[in-house]
Amino acid sequence: MKITNIEAYPVWGGHRNFLFVVVDTDEGIYGVGEAGITGRELAVIGAIDHLKEFLIGQDASRIEHIWQWVFRGGFFPAQRIITAALSAIDIALWDIKGKALGVPVYELLGGLVRDKVVCYPHNQGGSDISKLVESCLKTKEEGWKFVRWGLGDGVDAFEPREAVRLAIKQFQAVREAVGEDIELTFDVHTRLDLPEAVWLCREVEPFAPYFIEDPLRSENPDSFKTLRPRVNVPLAAGEQFNSKWEFRQLIEEEWIDYARIDLCIVGGITEARKITGWCETHYIKLATHNPLGPVSSAACLHLNLASSNFGVQEQPRPTGTVMTDVVPVQPVWEDGYLLPPTAPGLGIEFDREAAKRHPFQLVDLPQYRRRDGSFTNW
Repeated sequence: MKITNIEAYPVWGGHRNFLFVVVDTDEGIYGVGEAGITGRELAVIGAIDHLKEFLIGQDASRIEHIWQWVFRGGFFPAQRIITAALSAIDIALWDIKGKALGVPVYELLGGLVRDKVVCYPHNQGGSDISKLVESCLKTKEEGWKFVRWGLGDGVDAFEPREAVRLAIKQFQAVREAVGEDIELTFDVHTRLDLPEAVWLCREVEPFAPYFIEDPLRSENPDSFKTLRPRVNVPLAAGEQFNSKWEFRQLIEEEWIDYARIDLCIVGGITEARKITGWCETHYIKLATHNPLGPVSSAACLHLNLASSNFGVQEQPRPTGTVMTDVVPVQPVWEDGYLLPPTAPGLGIEFDREAAKRHPFQLVDLPQYRRRDGSFTNW
């Protein structure tokens, strides 16, 4: 079964772009994938267009071989733009293989180890504590077992110490409102340096967070060596990493408790399953990073269904509520969980003509600055 074409479909979703990729074969079976690196979609499309000239004619079933060639074939090891392109192609190839064999992708990964996958939403409210609490109570009523919000969300200027003080008040208010049975996940979004990260983690420990995500910037993972022994809350990191090698130190030194693997950046299902097995040897659980679209949701779901060391899947909103014309068949969300698809491959459908009706819009990511005008991470 030979690859005959690879086509990128950048789709405007009303508030952001999604980048889907379709791989066609000479047997009429197609696969669909999704790429990450939000805000740099045109760069990823350039990589896909470059790679496809070499991949057309290749055997679509040789997933590992294709992965190795894309990652290493340019002599310089692939970094985020290339691995995002590789991720989308790789996910599509797994979709093709599942369809060709007539089984869901999770069967190719060893079969089900659980009956459903618990997810957490994105709660709203920004810096308004009452609105945040209202959002958390709403998702609890809808059946979600988790709540999630971020440090400094909704502010005009980001000042670290002010943001930490607000976060401490938010934790107390949310915990009192939702009770002890709802898990709290909190995303620092790499916005703090070590002193403030330590302060935050120590102060929110009484509220039993499920994890504190990305408490530090990701460029120098070695900083977790200093943070880890100084705090007692569970830590999560990895959403910006693009390979097993970037995860290496955090896993080997056991500086994190949850691996935020992004299947649409890290190299697709092929690379994610290797990192997952490695994490298992250190009792690190998966908290798959999934702020993207329904194809990413499906890919994460299949990995999590077949992985024993799963923790929780990020799911900003229930499936079946976004891009339903472009992806008319999506995984089923029920009472805070995603259920196993029964159709072969990823178990989703992709409408190319519908995708073309939502053309790409060039928009930049939000920008955060401090009051003195200096730039800080969004």
